[in-house]
Amino acid sequence: MSESLPRARAITHGPKFHWFGYYDKLAFDPSGRYILGMEVGFEHRTPRPDDVIQVGMIDLEDGDRWIEMGESRAWNWQQGCMLQWLPGSSSEVIWNDREGDRFVSRILDVRTGERRTLPGPVYTVSPDGRWAVSPDFRRLNDCRPGYGYAGLPDPNRDHPAPEDAGIWKLDLHTGEQHLILSFADAVRIPNPHDDMAGAKHWFNHLLISPDGSRFIFLHRWRKPGQGESFSTRLFTADPDGDPLYIVDPYGKTSHFIWRDPEHILAWAWHPSQGEKFYLYRDRTQEVEAVGPDAMTVNGHCTYLPGGEWVLNDTYPDRERLQHLYLYHPGAGRKIPLGSYHAPPEYKGEGRCDLHPRADTQGRKIAIDSAHGGDGRQIYLIDLAEVDGYRTGGKTLL
Repeated sequence: MSESLPRARAITHGPKFHWFGYYDKLAFDPSGRYILGMEVGFEHRTPRPDDVIQVGMIDLEDGDRWIEMGESRAWNWQQGCMLQWLPGSSSEVIWNDREGDRFVSRILDVRTGERRTLPGPVYTVSPDGRWAVSPDFRRLNDCRPGYGYAGLPDPNRDHPAPEDAGIWKLDLHTGEQHLILSFADAVRIPNPHDDMAGAKHWFNHLLISPDGSRFIFLHRWRKPGQGESFSTRLFTADPDGDPLYIVDPYGKTSHFIWRDPEHILAWAWHPSQGEKFYLYRDRTQEVEAVGPDAMTVNGHCTYLPGGEWVLNDTYPDRERLQHLYLYHPGAGRKIPLGSYHAPPEYKGEGRCDLHPRADTQGRKIAIDSAHGGDGRQIYLIDLAEVDGYRTGGKTLL
């Protein structure tokens, strides 16, 4: 790695393993002092129903001290237990757990110690911290191992598109929850690009827009004989699940992020340029390639505060290196941040993607990585060390 690249400092250490999970959650508290994480004592196997992880936070101003907050029985290697800071709060965190025959969410005030439990899990939380939406994690565990939770079987396992399951909305204040969109609802919308006859359907990757007016999700299906492959449509909807709009109908949408309340950046296939990152304008046919010669492979993309810079990573290349970088679409400028070796045993649902996420000021980045020799751990990168980038999202071009 070049000496000009910023240092990735380990803020967790073995013998136990630590990670945060997905890239589109609030990992840092608003002050930037605390970073959330999860801790477990094993790797390299699928979680079992009796496997419990610890939930905690790292205090960057107290020697990276690990502060334990609770535990979870509803988790996976890719997205953990949906641990995240509640938007709009400087002291409350939320995560998923399993309680009896249902998945629930726990809310903890890290200052007062006050705890409460809500009767449903969360996937993505609204910007005002008042509501959340979530898919059927039981079905996800059956259809897409590595993204659902063990412990509760899918009651609709043999039903391709049930009416009584899909996406639920949860009021984070009252605990009221209701089904806003069923699998059958999505299937009823015609798909001219693929025959869905006989397919089994599920939803994944939900994300609420920055103003809370819409949310986005992936509708996926697998036909008999397809093995592990599947097809995808990218939808948006209002907070109550209607009206639905198909943003990308072409079958290959992957990672995405809202740039602003109208625009979505996503890795997808489009007739114009094939597989690229594209910027879509919601509820319109407007689409344009972003960084077609710079961001050439799929990755976990986010915008740093201010919306000028894209933060992104890659899957391991031939040398098993995962590349981390910044990209400025307006200037067409790419800034490498590091390349990290992924040991070969990190594969499949147990892989350790970098999943880069920034603090709320755009000053620091946290990643999950196994390059340090003591398993998956959390690393911190200070963007003040990066030439060509100024904290706060300003550019030096």
